[in-house]
Amino acid sequence: MPRTTQIFCASTLYGAATLAAAIESDCFPEADRRLLLVCNNAATPEVTPAIDAMPGFAPLREHFDGVLSWNEAISPYHPAAWSPRPDDFPLFERHLRLLWDLGDDRVALVVESLQVNPALAVAQSFPEAPVDVYADGLMSYGPTRTKIDPLVGTRVRRLLHLDLVPGLTPLLLTEFDVPARIVPADAFRKVLGRLGDAVPRLPSLPEGAALLLGQYLSALDILSPREEEDLHVRMLRGAVARGHRTVVFKPHPTAPARHTRVLEDAAGELGVDLTVLDLPVLAEVLFEKTRPALVAGCFSTALFTASAFYDLPVARLGTDTLLDRLTPYQNSNRIPAVLADAVLPDLAPGKGEQAVPADELNDLVTALGFTMQPQIHPSLRPAAERYLSRHSGPRTQRYFKRKRLTSLGLPGGVPAQLAFLSRNSTARRMVRRARALKNAVRG
Repeated sequence: MPRTTQIFCASTLYGAATLAAAIESDCFPEADRRLLLVCNNAATPEVTPAIDAMPGFAPLREHFDGVLSWNEAISPYHPAAWSPRPDDFPLFERHLRLLWDLGDDRVALVVESLQVNPALAVAQSFPEAPVDVYADGLMSYGPTRTKIDPLVGTRVRRLLHLDLVPGLTPLLLTEFDVPARIVPADAFRKVLGRLGDAVPRLPSLPEGAALLLGQYLSALDILSPREEEDLHVRMLRGAVARGHRTVVFKPHPTAPARHTRVLEDAAGELGVDLTVLDLPVLAEVLFEKTRPALVAGCFSTALFTASAFYDLPVARLGTDTLLDRLTPYQNSNRIPAVLADAVLPDLAPGKGEQAVPADELNDLVTALGFTMQPQIHPSLRPAAERYLSRHSGPRTQRYFKRKRLTSLGLPGGVPAQLAFLSRNSTARRMVRRARALKNAVRG
C-alpha cells in the first residue's frame, strides 16, 4: 500500500507557526511523512532569507520530517509569477515526485492563498491530491480574490484559521461550500512561546513600552515612501499623546533604512526613548516576551493577535487614507483595512467612532464580500442590499465606494435616474468649477 505524504506549504513564519499549532491540535490525520515546502515570495528572494533560515525556525522544523524548497524546484523563476503550462502539469508532477522522493505516495496538500501562485501552482501540479487551506492573516474573512478553477476548488476540504476576530465567519472559499475550522489559540501561543525561546540575540526591550508596527505599504503602491514615513511619525506622536515616553519600532523586514532614520529624528525632537528592532522576528514573539503597554499600527494582523490572544491594548492609524487609496476595489487588503477601522480604536486621542457591534460585523463583511466579488457570490446580493439600506453615513461611505455601489445598483449609489450625470462631461465640469469656487471662498 502506498505511503501517505502530507506537504505543508508556507511562506511566512506566522503561517508556519499556524501550521505547527494545527498539527499539535490534531487538525490533520496521521500520515507516513509530513514535509514542509518553503516558498520565498520576497521581491528579491536571492537576498532575502527564507523562513527556514530565520531566527526561531528550529522549533517549527521539529513538526516535519523534511524541509523542501519551492524556489529551488522552479529556479530560476519567481514563485509568485510562475506556474507550469496546463499541458506540462503531468510532466511537472513526475519531476516533483522524483525530486522530492515521493514515488507513488498518496499526496495531501496544505496551502495558503490558493487563488494565487505559488499555492495554486502546487495544487495544480498534484491534480489528485486533496487540499486543505489555512489562513495566514485577515484576508480569509474576505471573498476569494479571483475565480478558482472548479477542478482545484472542489478538492478543498477545509479552511483552517485563527480566531482573530471572534464571532466573525470567514468568507474565503465559501463558493465551494468549504467549512471553516478554528485553530486553537492556546496551541498557537504555545508554539510562539517556543519560537521566542529559540530566537538568538533577542534584544532586551524596555518594559511597558509602546510598540509601533511598520508594514511597508509603499512597496504595495498604496502610499508613497514619504507618506509612509509620515504615517510612522504620526504613530509616534499618537503614542506620545497617550503618555508613552518609551517606544519600540518594528520595521517591516524589507523596508528601507530611511524609514527608520526619519522616525529617529522625530523621536529626538519629541524627547522620546526610541528602540528600533532590526531583527526579523515575529511581532507575536515580542508580545510574549515583553508585554508592551500599547501596540499600534495601520491594519497589521499582529494588531488582532495582540488584542485577541494576548489581551494587549491596541490602536490603529491611517486606515481612512488606506481605504481611500486601495485599488482596484476588489483589492484583498480592503477586508483587513475595514476590520481594523471597524473594530480597533483610533490611536489619536478622542478620535474615531465606536467599534462596529459584533452582531453587525458579519453583515458588514458579507456586504463587502458581495461588492468586491459579485460574480463569485451573486447569492449575497440580498444581504448586501439589506445592510446598505439600513446603514448610511461617513463610515459606510468610507467602506463602500459610491461608484461601486452605483455600478452594482445598490443602496448608497447614485439613483438610476441620475446615473447619466456621472457620465456627462458638462455636468462633471460644472461640479469641478463649483468645488473650486467653494475652496476659493474658504481660502
